[in-house]
Amino acid sequence: MPLFWSVFFSYMIKTSDLNELLENALEELKRADHLVFVSLKYTRTVDVIRSVIERLISTLDCITILLLEDAKRKGMIKDYPITPALRIDLSMKLFSYEPQILLSLNIFTLLRKLNKAEYTKMEEYRRHVRMIVTLDDGDTLEIKIDTVTEYYEKILDFMKFVRSRIFEKKDE
Repeated sequence: MPLFWSVFFSYMIKTSDLNELLENALEELKRADHLVFVSLKYTRTVDVIRSVIERLISTLDCITILLLEDAKRKGMIKDYPITPALRIDLSMKLFSYEPQILLSLNIFTLLRKLNKAEYTKMEEYRRHVRMIVTLDDGDTLEIKIDTVTEYYEKILDFMKFVRSRIFEKKDE
């Protein structure tokens, strides 16, 4: 992870303002949106697919911190870990009764694996550009434009779900 992101996330963890955490998540999602619907449409390269994956990971990390900070304020936990993998595990335990949260955390885990895995490029600069990823367990996945668009849409739905779960209940 580049130094900028580690500094950014350590800042996010230190902040306790839920509105600011939500704003950070929305900004990351906005950047992913531009990559999916503008950059990827015109460039059709694996590098842009990888950039989309990185932005989606950042978005999900922001949302996970937001969920854990809300749980901390409600007294469900005293504190939460700094590393993303441990935050995912804690979130899965805390929110095991919420299928949408579990689905999104599974996508988060998969995207993190995709980002770290070895990959090859196929049919760049064409509509059917693909990133062929070989995971640590030997599985091979093809990531296409449609695949990252689907991940983006699921994360967008998850963002809406978390926003309504945390912020609309407070207004009542």
